[in-house]
Amino acid sequence: MFERIVVLGAGAWGTALANVVARQNRKVFLWSRSAGQAARIETMRENLAYLPGVRLADEVQAVADLTCVQTADLILAAVPAQSLRAVLASLPPLRKAVPVLVCAKGIEGRTGSLMSEVVGECLPDHPPAALSGPSFAVDVGRGRPTAVTVAAEGEDLAQALAEGLGRPSFRLYFTTDLRGVEIGGAAKNVLAIACGVAAGLDLGASAAAALIARGFAELTRFGRVSGGRPETMMGLSGLGDLVLTCSSIQSRNFALGKALGGGLSLQQASDGRLAEGVPTAAILVELARTRGVEMPICESVSAILSGALDARMALDFLLARPAKADAGLDFYATPG
Repeated sequence: MFERIVVLGAGAWGTALANVVARQNRKVFLWSRSAGQAARIETMRENLAYLPGVRLADEVQAVADLTCVQTADLILAAVPAQSLRAVLASLPPLRKAVPVLVCAKGIEGRTGSLMSEVVGECLPDHPPAALSGPSFAVDVGRGRPTAVTVAAEGEDLAQALAEGLGRPSFRLYFTTDLRGVEIGGAAKNVLAIACGVAAGLDLGASAAAALIARGFAELTRFGRVSGGRPETMMGLSGLGDLVLTCSSIQSRNFALGKALGGGLSLQQASDGRLAEGVPTAAILVELARTRGVEMPICESVSAILSGALDARMALDFLLARPAKADAGLDFYATPG
């Protein structure tokens, strides 16, 4: 099953995934848009730029030629969320009904589309799926124990992906709640920036816990009105991923938020590293307003990123909100 796999995107996450899905008698192609980078990875058998210290599995071949997708049984899309459409549009014809497993977490800023919807528009004859959950590339690449969720609208495909890609150190649970998995992965990145800002302001562990809890309430409210299931939000791709991303400097989104809270500008805080929560924040808030969902933490993050508020002003905005009943997870509460 899945004897030839192509991983699109040779960043840290794509490299880690190529390693973890490698098997004896399986060929894995790791595609980079840069021929120079592909050659360096192939020669050194290590991605020194993005995942140093992790040796590439023997079954993985780094390439810069997209013709490798023409014989693939499965595509893993690990390019940034905002680049997915352009990369998919550039692919040569694929074999019939080859699944496209999206491994990026975000919402397309221009259209408000989830990544599976982008796949559906670009490759309508190829079933989309999504991979999400609490996982850092370095842990996956080094074979440390990790548990994540794979989702597809068809249960047979979701189960086949879980069984075909999982291994003892990379436990895959499966679900048909594709929308819920994608929403959890996208929204948690924005909330992680908020937790990073709190860390940068040195607000303490109590404030961090409150942000995670109230942020999870925002995520579940948005997930409910967008078609996600309660159990998905409570699972690995929702609460699990949120807790990890909101509590570790290894998270690019948390690290960026911490730098913003420490007084750096967005450009300084980014330092050339992609944090998916940055392009997702504004469109998430726009969609939430359209759907009548109140997301004050995400709104504050969007305001900080746009320059409308600085970190301290955003905190004052949140603290000045009127008192209200604690509705717990808010999943069955009214949207506001």
